[in-house]
Amino acid sequence: MVSGTHGDHPDSIIQVRDLRNAFGSHVVHDGLDLDVRTSEILGVVGGSGTGKSVLLRSIVGLQRPQRGQINVFGQDIMALSMRERTQIERRFGVLFQSGALFSSLTVIENIALPLIEHSGLGRSDAEHVACMKLALTGLPANAGHKYPAELSGGMVKRAALARAMALDPEILFLDEPTAGLDPVSAAAFDMLIRTLRDALGFTVFLVTHDLDTLYTICDRVAVLAERRMLVTDTLENVQHHPNTWIQEYFNGPRGRAAHDAQRRRQENV
Repeated sequence: MVSGTHGDHPDSIIQVRDLRNAFGSHVVHDGLDLDVRTSEILGVVGGSGTGKSVLLRSIVGLQRPQRGQINVFGQDIMALSMRERTQIERRFGVLFQSGALFSSLTVIENIALPLIEHSGLGRSDAEHVACMKLALTGLPANAGHKYPAELSGGMVKRAALARAMALDPEILFLDEPTAGLDPVSAAAFDMLIRTLRDALGFTVFLVTHDLDTLYTICDRVAVLAERRMLVTDTLENVQHHPNTWIQEYFNGPRGRAAHDAQRRRQENV
C-alpha cells in the first residue's frame, strides 16, 4: 500500500470508506478510509480527541456513522439486518480500556457468560471452556474464582482478554490495552498479544498511545489526524511522514527511546 492512500487490498478483512462521524456540530471523522489486513496487528494512533475509540466503536457496531461504508468479512455491516449483524459481531472480540468486567461475577463467570449466551453451552461446559481461555492468557487457575476487584490491573486486562477470546474471534479489537499498567506488565501484555496472534491467526485492531507497543508488536500503524487516516504504513515509513504531530510523536524523546529499545531487543535476539 502506498503511504497515505487506501486501495482495495486482496487481504483486507476490514474496509472503511468515506466514514463521517459527528456529535452535533463537532465533526470527528470526515472522509476516513482504512484497510485492515487479515492476521495483522494494526496500531491506530492519534492525538487526544481525534476519534480513535469512536472509529473502533463504529466498526464493532456501537456507533452508527453519519455516512460511509464499513465492510467486514466482505459484507457491508450497515446494510445488514440486526440478525445478520449479530452473526458478524460474534466473530469479534473486544477488550475495552477499563476491562469492563462485571464486578458481581467471578472471572470464570465473566468469561463463560458469552459462551452461555451465544454458543448454547450449559454453565458447566461454558466454565470448562472459560478455564482454558484463562490459561491462554497466562493467569493462574485460582484467579478464575476471584472477583475483578480482587485482581491487579494487569490481571484484570488478562481476564478481559480471555473474555474477548471466549468465542474464538477472527478479529480482536483492543482499546488502549496497556493503559494504566506499569512498564513490565505492559511489555508482558504486548508479548502475550503477539504470541496469541501468531498461534491463533486472528487479526488485531489496536488503539494505543503506547510507543513501546507500536514498536514491539504492530505490523502496520495508522495515524488518525485531520479527521481522517493521514497515513497507514509500516512504522518505519510512517515515522518519516512530514506531518508535525507525527514528527513530534515518533521522533520526540519518547519515540526515540522506544525506537532505541526495540533496536536493542532485535540485536539481542
